[in-house]
Amino acid sequence: MKTELKNRNIKIDFKHYQSAHCENGVASNLLKHHNINLSEPMIFGIGSGLFFSYMPFIKLNYLPVISFRPLPGMIFKRVAKRLNIKIHRQKFSDSQKSMEMLDKTLARGIPTGCLVGVYHLTYFPTPYRFHFNAHNLIVYGRSNGSYLISDPVMETPVTLLTDELERVRFAKGTYPPKGRMYYIENVPENYDLKNAIVHGIKHTCKDMLTIPIPLFGVKGIRYLANRMKNWPQKLGKKKASNYLGQAVRMLEEIGTGGAGFRFIYAAFLQEAAKILDQDWLNDISKQMTAAGDKWREFAIISGRIIKDRANEQESYENAANILLEVADMEEKIFRQLKNIKLD
Repeated sequence: MKTELKNRNIKIDFKHYQSAHCENGVASNLLKHHNINLSEPMIFGIGSGLFFSYMPFIKLNYLPVISFRPLPGMIFKRVAKRLNIKIHRQKFSDSQKSMEMLDKTLARGIPTGCLVGVYHLTYFPTPYRFHFNAHNLIVYGRSNGSYLISDPVMETPVTLLTDELERVRFAKGTYPPKGRMYYIENVPENYDLKNAIVHGIKHTCKDMLTIPIPLFGVKGIRYLANRMKNWPQKLGKKKASNYLGQAVRMLEEIGTGGAGFRFIYAAFLQEAAKILDQDWLNDISKQMTAAGDKWREFAIISGRIIKDRANEQESYENAANILLEVADMEEKIFRQLKNIKLD
């Protein structure tokens, strides 16, 4: 039976849609397969995907972790809970067993989400292949020894050889994926979208405003900014540049990051304004877009500093001050949003 599954060609009738962020895209695409048509921004908003954390005591590639998202899987988990959708999740200690279970699931006609490492994804351009173990994709079949992959950040479907997929599912390093796979087991006939939107917004406000530890939310942005000002003196030029480069990489390249997430959240608020019939959310959407622009300004100036092309006004202190502006802007946004309720 195992040999039959391993050699059998399977192609599930699955439609690929490109998105900006992998977990949003996987969630949206799996739900569309089950006739729940929610956009990427709506998934992101209901799943409370906008977040910030700075954890200097945890290292990624020997550099402090800066994250603009909750832990991998949390967005989809929250969406499922708020829409009463049942999801099956599994992780493995044995890579061969993980591949056997994937084959069995595909044979049942179920498109399956997988958590993988980026570094060995052969279809990724080389500059984007670094050690990051929180990427999501969908496997929807196999053909002639290759797995059919819907990676939502890619324009079209791609393929991975069996050993390539097994390798990325068991990537080593920080937060190893351990063969994690998941799929939708059941969807409700009806779901309360309005209530899910409000719950999603309130959870994001809580995350960004009320976590007492000063490493998270707007407090975390300020914490990072205030320490960034001292990096050149404390770390030296080369290490300070590496730290700043890590911030830009997490902001602009890994999982969409700060600026991109703000633009996605702004689009969510526009959709929410129509669904909830609360026009004031359109104004908050514009404020969020402005915050995204400010994050991007930080990235541009930081890039010049890293490449040693900055002018006299573009210093670590200047970059840090932009982050302090961002923190003020986002605190104002979430203090307004936290009062949202169903009319």
